[in-house]
Amino acid sequence: MAASNYSDYIPAASISYVDSLMTNYRIDLKIVNQRQTKHGDFRRSPSGKMQITVNNNLNPEQFIITLIHEIAHYVTFKTYGRVQPHGTKWKQTFQQLMLPILNPDVFPDQILHLLATHLKNPKASTDSDPKLSLALKNGQSSEGMTFVHELNLGTIFEYKNQRYKRGTIRRTRIECLNLSNNRVYLFHQNAEVKVTS
Repeated sequence: MAASNYSDYIPAASISYVDSLMTNYRIDLKIVNQRQTKHGDFRRSPSGKMQITVNNNLNPEQFIITLIHEIAHYVTFKTYGRVQPHGTKWKQTFQQLMLPILNPDVFPDQILHLLATHLKNPKASTDSDPKLSLALKNGQSSEGMTFVHELNLGTIFEYKNQRYKRGTIRRTRIECLNLSNNRVYLFHQNAEVKVTS
């Protein structure tokens, strides 16, 4: 999908700001089909070409946060060269780039205050912040799916064609027993799974 269509994916109040970023930094953006392991990425090819990709299944709030997250990688690289991917330089750049749109015209109240807290020390992904990631999904799992944190202890569920048994919470993750290999895996609280029995 062409970069010119990004305005269809982001909150209307953020379009002019994003237009200015795209123009100023001459960003090559591709909107791509959903990937299970990431919402977006920034890559520099061996030829030196730099490109940002963002998944097409994100809601407007998720999309704009992901896009600015990846633009921050781009700007950090252009400014400082190779640095720690989600280190201090990236965090400062991400905070600066998010500030102009951190307002109720772009984000609903239930997301805005959680996002402001998240931006004090942003992580590698909003998914690392259980409260914010849940708010970004409007507190609802996909059709036919359930969040792991909603399951009762001992509930059997399926995730990526494997069967698990829901265990106890360990800090921010939930212990789940894989029923085929008897190993315990730590699940994000908001992982979406299918209850089987």
